[in-house]
Amino acid sequence: MRRWLWGALARIRTKAQANQVSFTRKAKLEMKALELGLDVTDAGEVLEHLTPADFARRIRSRTTDEWMYVFIPRVAGTLIYVKVILRSECVVVSFHEEVMDLGEEDSP
Repeated sequence: MRRWLWGALARIRTKAQANQVSFTRKAKLEMKALELGLDVTDAGEVLEHLTPADFARRIRSRTTDEWMYVFIPRVAGTLIYVKVILRSECVVVSFHEEVMDLGEEDSP
């Protein structure tokens, strides 16, 4: 595994534990659409428990040129697509059910 992934996971977990996570409007709407009863606190717990096995890829934002880290953890039996950007806080850009189309990039 690449060293940068360990660093990104450590930062995501640390920020989630410290409640330094913000959600884009899009991510909040996606979370609600899941109909799993998740709120931002639950999503923060998902971030805290991400593992290298959940990692799918990292991509550059076309808008900001920042790295976006894509994870696909299983939550309540459902694969969830989670995309985050690491800034002074962890910004959740996407949080929706995985539809197995990793070719599309969302802009923050």
